[in-house]
Amino acid sequence: MSASHMDRVAALSKRRGFVFPGSEIYGGLQATYDYGPMGAELKRLIKEDWWRVMVRDREDVVGLDASILMAARVWEVSGHVAGFNDPLVDCKECKGRFRADRLAEAVCPKKPSRHPGECGHELTEPRQFNLMFRTKAGPVDDEAATVYLRPETAQGIFVNFKNVLETTRVRIPFGIAQIGKAFRNEIVTGNQLFRMREFEQMEMEFFCAPGTEEEWHAHWKEARLAWWRSLGVRAEKVRLRDHAADELAHYAKACADVEYEYPWGWDEVEGVANRTDFDLKAHQAGSGRGLAYRDEEQKAWVIPYVIEPSAGVDRCFLTILCDAYEEEVKPNGETRTVLRLHPRLAPIQVGVFPLVKKDGMPERARALYEGLKRTWRAQYDEGGTVGKRYARLDEIGTPYCVTIDSDTLVDGTVTVRDRDSMTQERVAAGQVGAYLEERERTWRRAAAAEPR
Repeated sequence: MSASHMDRVAALSKRRGFVFPGSEIYGGLQATYDYGPMGAELKRLIKEDWWRVMVRDREDVVGLDASILMAARVWEVSGHVAGFNDPLVDCKECKGRFRADRLAEAVCPKKPSRHPGECGHELTEPRQFNLMFRTKAGPVDDEAATVYLRPETAQGIFVNFKNVLETTRVRIPFGIAQIGKAFRNEIVTGNQLFRMREFEQMEMEFFCAPGTEEEWHAHWKEARLAWWRSLGVRAEKVRLRDHAADELAHYAKACADVEYEYPWGWDEVEGVANRTDFDLKAHQAGSGRGLAYRDEEQKAWVIPYVIEPSAGVDRCFLTILCDAYEEEVKPNGETRTVLRLHPRLAPIQVGVFPLVKKDGMPERARALYEGLKRTWRAQYDEGGTVGKRYARLDEIGTPYCVTIDSDTLVDGTVTVRDRDSMTQERVAAGQVGAYLEERERTWRRAAAAEPR
């Protein structure tokens, strides 16, 4: 998978309505992107599948939707105001700004073949740059009105730990999950959706008794890796990597990353951290409110440990597109571009066509479409040749296409075409729904085409 692969994914993303550059008609705003019709649907499906696996399918996890704006004290106590920093350096010549700890990944604006500091221009001494966005709440512009756009969703869960414990029937061990926006004023952005200043997180804090955290950490590492593979991401492209001791955050006892092999190499798509009892203890001390639970066996109040699986929706989206994108040569010598999305993630699951716009075929196709769309994400299309219609839907990842032709008018069967193999099968019109259900249930990722 090469850098050109990433360029082609980005080009398809815009061409087929997955992702648009933010504020494009005004020249754009760096590191912001808008999700188009296909992208908005795929993003929704990713979040829905995560919620199903993490909340709906489990009895020990509940959901939360905390506010983006929180009291400034939350971020002071959590350590973000003092310590959520990256080292920043400036080039005295071109005025470019770079992360001091990632100069080897940066490019000099005036000498693109060199890294900053190796181009003959002097850099400033590193200084700490806080990544949180500051704003004001209310009509008075003073320091007391300062609030922050949250840099993570986790703190909203921690400050609501006792509320959830007291208003539901959950008991330790249990988790609180949420999906929501977060904001980081990154010094360096790049690789399209991989690192942005506004993004969305899928996080769960799993509260467990001290002494059981290593067992639960191992459980969630394997569970999260299994989810990525269940999305159709190729097994050889995704892995778990445990952090070395010098990589750990100050609050973490252990951490593992789920990594994907992007065009630029292996990189994190999700972290699974053992956050110990750091956060709850900090908020208990900072707020003066008890955040312990009653351990009936020990007859004592205990602060639980926390295991945190945390994934970025946008990175997940980019990973799925990168992995699904393929180009292959058809038997006739033409190159076909296809997104091999899992059927449950495809924005359009089935296309319905009349072969031609006459002889009652459009009416029969419309009737079938109206029936299918109650259950499936379906699209009706009668524009252009059938081949062009197939090509359009291949590029947005539609796994199945159904064509109504002259034989349909005679025997009531339709042609179902498979995206991955391009094979076609005759199916009774009344059985199309059951056929699609079985094909989705048994779907497996086809072998990848040779890279181009």
